[in-house]
Amino acid sequence: MSSPAERYAAARRKAAEAAQFPALDEFALDLGFDLDDFQREACQSLERGSGVLVCAPTGAGKTVVGEFAVHLALRGRPDDPVPAADATTPPARRKCFYTTPIKALSNQKYHDLVARYGAEQVGLLTGDNAINGDAPVVVMTTEVLRNMLYAGSSTLQGLAYVVMDEVHYLADRFRGGVWEEVIIHLPASVTLVSLSATVSNAEEFADWLVTVRGETAVVVSEHRPVPLWQHMLVGKRMFDLFHDADAARKHDVHPELLRYTRETVRRLELGEGRSAGPGAGRRGPRWRGPLRPDIVDRLDREGLLPAILFIFSRAGCAAAVQQCLAAGLRLTSAEERAEIRRVVESRVTAIPGEDLSVLGYWEWLDGLERGLAAHHAGMLPVFKEIVEELFVRGLVKAVFATETLALGINMPARCVVLERLVKYNGEAHVDLTPGEYTQLTGRAGRRGIDVEGHAVVVWSPETDPRHVAGLASTRTYPLRSSFRPSYNMAVNLVGTVGAEPARALLESSFAQFQADRSVVGLARQVQRNTETIDAYGAEAACHHGDFDEYFALRVAIADREKAIARQGQTQRKAAAVASLERLRIGDVIRVPSGRRAGLAVVLDPATGGFGEPRPLVLTQDRWAGRVSPGDFTTPAEVLARIRVPKHFNHRSPGARRDLAAEVSGTGLDRHGGRRGGRSRQVTGEDHQITQLRTELRHHPCHACPEREEHARWAERRRRLERDTEELRERVSGRTGSLARTFDRIVALLTERGYLARDGAVTDAGRMLGRIWTEADLLVAECLRRGVWNGLSPAELAAAVSVVVFEARRDVDERASLPRGPVADAVDETLKLWGEIEADEAARGLTATREPDLGFAWPVYRWARGEALAKVLGSGHEIDGEMPAGDFVRWARQVVDLLGQIADSGGATTELRSTARQAIAAVNRGVLAYHTSA
Repeated sequence: MSSPAERYAAARRKAAEAAQFPALDEFALDLGFDLDDFQREACQSLERGSGVLVCAPTGAGKTVVGEFAVHLALRGRPDDPVPAADATTPPARRKCFYTTPIKALSNQKYHDLVARYGAEQVGLLTGDNAINGDAPVVVMTTEVLRNMLYAGSSTLQGLAYVVMDEVHYLADRFRGGVWEEVIIHLPASVTLVSLSATVSNAEEFADWLVTVRGETAVVVSEHRPVPLWQHMLVGKRMFDLFHDADAARKHDVHPELLRYTRETVRRLELGEGRSAGPGAGRRGPRWRGPLRPDIVDRLDREGLLPAILFIFSRAGCAAAVQQCLAAGLRLTSAEERAEIRRVVESRVTAIPGEDLSVLGYWEWLDGLERGLAAHHAGMLPVFKEIVEELFVRGLVKAVFATETLALGINMPARCVVLERLVKYNGEAHVDLTPGEYTQLTGRAGRRGIDVEGHAVVVWSPETDPRHVAGLASTRTYPLRSSFRPSYNMAVNLVGTVGAEPARALLESSFAQFQADRSVVGLARQVQRNTETIDAYGAEAACHHGDFDEYFALRVAIADREKAIARQGQTQRKAAAVASLERLRIGDVIRVPSGRRAGLAVVLDPATGGFGEPRPLVLTQDRWAGRVSPGDFTTPAEVLARIRVPKHFNHRSPGARRDLAAEVSGTGLDRHGGRRGGRSRQVTGEDHQITQLRTELRHHPCHACPEREEHARWAERRRRLERDTEELRERVSGRTGSLARTFDRIVALLTERGYLARDGAVTDAGRMLGRIWTEADLLVAECLRRGVWNGLSPAELAAAVSVVVFEARRDVDERASLPRGPVADAVDETLKLWGEIEADEAARGLTATREPDLGFAWPVYRWARGEALAKVLGSGHEIDGEMPAGDFVRWARQVVDLLGQIADSGGATTELRSTARQAIAAVNRGVLAYHTSA
């Protein structure tokens, strides 16, 4: 217990702080808990008038700092003048915009702020909702704020604070650039509050914020308010990953875990642990890890629920729920089941019964009532929202989720389970990064509820505990900018500030800041290399003469010899290709080398195609397959001819045996006489080499006894000069790289009429500046060329879908289209895309993504009023019908683009009217089921 003197001193300190930071003192009184040190430090910086960057682990309470910015805005300036006529008038209130990366987070934050400050003080602006947009506090997605800045919206008047929640999203390769656009373009009078997950280069990011936003305090906290324990589940045994906190800091895996996993792997390799029955005779170890129902049951018995089990597959999440239901798991009481049914039924009353059946409602409800649910992007949004609400309330105990949940709303758990450490990123299966691992496991441990959180990795033979320890302990995940100029950005920048200032703005981006910083390191390396090159030159100096000149002769001779060798190889390959092209069915040849060396008969000459000839042959060893020019070190020579049956089937073992016997019956030597082996090289000496060697022998340095020692130093210098030149090219490529890209974009836009020669924005350019989509230029060209004119509402929805939709996986065959006007419009769109792509390729620009036809049929049928079941079944999906969540997400993006067309000055009156009709046709049924904020 502290002494009276210590208590008195603490009270004095607290009173002094309250006097220095009165707004923070007011704010803290209403919180109901004491602020952590990092929260207090960040809030004090804000009250002093500084911007702030807060980096802290998931669940640490970063949003308190954002909420303090809201408090400051609503409190107003203490020194604002009060009109003499009314001394009771409060100080003028300023505005605060609270931005989030996703709509779900915006909705959640809106509800939190409404609960605290009242509905009249708080607004919401997302792609789906616009509520009280003129309120002093507005929650919005980051894109909405970006669009406001470019449009010069009057809503920005009085803006004092902008909170950027999850600002580490600027590393997102698809949307990250929006965060930088906002940070760069916000008025200088706005104070920026940046909230980020823990990153290793927070100081670098803050240094950039200082250059573009002015004074910015950096507050970094590595401390988790709820300690996190790491475990591995090996079969039926649970192990701690680390023995204690000291071992965790050193990455020292628990010795018992290492011993047990090594022993398990050894037993598997020896054949133990393989099950009997079908497949038991297969080679290689087989491992059957714990079943998902068993994992959930174990977590329940050990008091580790509620839990999130991350499975990096939508199908896997759905299958996991079914497996738990089949195993008879029930995690809820009768009272909880009744409450779950009451919540669900109150939220789905607007959905017709036939749609509920299509959406798998009854199976989903059965899982919920037992405390089990899936959570992934393929689910209907309202279903996801219900799962989130029930989980936060503790009614759903186990959620099987894809990694999108980790980036979404606040949904903490007592325990997090990772089934695998590999995920599909849209292009390939890749290992989880330390940052992703921390983001996922950061959900474990609910502040104010749990004493500690738990993260469990399910072991498999491919999982090394030391690798997991590295993921769990690593703090080296830096924030990397994904910013790049776009067509929309270019016309907006030029229209707002002019071409030259626009270049300067781009060069102030975090992307260029990082590139320039890396250039500093490269430039230092170039300087060090230059000094070393001079030192090597001194060692290579020869008192007999100019050794540089002598060494240049040696290099020239070596280069010439290599050129001649390459020329010989090229000639030999050309001769082999020509000889294979002349072959006919029945020709007996000798394959000189490789696994198929020996006599062979030609079954199919494979002539007349593209690329190298690859004839189909049958060897005397009965192997049938195609050979290539690479199998022939010398030209293929026809040694004999035999008759090949007209309908010879090379897949028939009997037919191969009989024909191979005929090949052997020719009496030809299998390996030949090897007369001369390889085709002899031209014996005549190259004139250029002869001349160079003569010069070399007559050079004074040739007689130096230390000639080879000098040559070694000269060779080192030559290699270092080559490496240094590459570094210089990298420096040149990075310096001003964004400005160069911007110049190319401006040139393309000028040529296409979006910018005038004098740099002014044309009417077409102003239209492009109001198109917010990845394929902005393609959409603008379609509007200018009238590609979508004359379509019906359903046809328009289908035609515009091809520029927004992107399939989750590549599908080989092209999707079908509704015949007639839709197909014609899409063909025109593809033609325009081809022209744009050619222009981009000519200028070295990143190509606009090719239109994807996979959503045309579903949205066309939906806009025509057809049933949900038929619509979902018409998607061009590899795995069957389109998931309802995907359909809703893409349909909303189509609606968003239709809304832009309806408001576009570049569209005809008729097209704008059709776009509004199309929006009404699409916005029905499942698209109207999203919850009102």
